[in-house]
Amino acid sequence: MNNTGKILIIVGLVLVVAGLIIWLAGDKFNWFGRLPGDIKIERENTRFYFPITTMIILSILVSGIMWIIRKFF
Repeated sequence: MNNTGKILIIVGLVLVVAGLIIWLAGDKFNWFGRLPGDIKIERENTRFYFPITTMIILSILVSGIMWIIRKFF
């Protein structure tokens, strides 16, 4: 149970730091979600958006961060 508390605190701190980065540098990330390869279909009554390239990049970044965390801990 003690380990779960530490993990929750670390996750909370990571979320706070990510929120501060997005809040303070929000205008710097306007390219995010509009990368080449993201599928966007707009019709009269329907909009479909599938950010496949953005999700692949996020997956690579999160996997790398998790690998680094496991390597040191």
